[in-house]
Amino acid sequence: MPSRDTATGPVAIECWFEFGSTYSYLSVMRIEDLARAAGVAVAWRPFLLGPIFRELGWNTSPFVLQEAKGRYMWRDMERQCARLGLPWCKPSAFPRRALLPMRVASPAVHEPRMGAFCRRVMLQNWVEDREIDDAQAVLDAPDGLVPDAQALLDAAQAPEAKLRLRERTEAAAARGIFGAPTFFTGDEMFWGNDRLEEAIACAGAGHGLP
Repeated sequence: MPSRDTATGPVAIECWFEFGSTYSYLSVMRIEDLARAAGVAVAWRPFLLGPIFRELGWNTSPFVLQEAKGRYMWRDMERQCARLGLPWCKPSAFPRRALLPMRVASPAVHEPRMGAFCRRVMLQNWVEDREIDDAQAVLDAPDGLVPDAQALLDAAQAPEAKLRLRERTEAAAARGIFGAPTFFTGDEMFWGNDRLEEAIACAGAGHGLP
């Protein structure tokens, strides 16, 4: 699998996301269809929110640290999923550890089935309420998408995969990312699922990556 962020074709929008992020779920489930309709490409950028939050002085999600904000977020997720026609089940654990599937996704950003894999992991977390850091869940997610899911799991536990994800998380911090999902078209940053359409429109207007 490619191990660099260099795209293999024209790229217009970067999608920085985390499997354990509620609003990333809304965007990951929609971005490929929206981007395709606008004639732009998607550059997947999985990264870990935990180190970003720790740099901000938080030891967990702000939706946990701020009770009122958390209550609002859960109700908002119900509303947004209903509005967008997405399935939804409040998970029994939040934030849910997602290190293993993130390590699978990190070196596979240019694979043609990357979007399908990400959507399956998101459904495992936000609809099926599965422990997505579990090895069996990681094996199930790419079933039928790749010839050898076990090989993906083995590769995800190798030092190179761990380093790749750490490097991308450091890159996220260097770009000024403070939450997920975050989108870039060139140097223009858009934060949050509610900015997805605006980011795609910006990319479609020709303000994509150089």
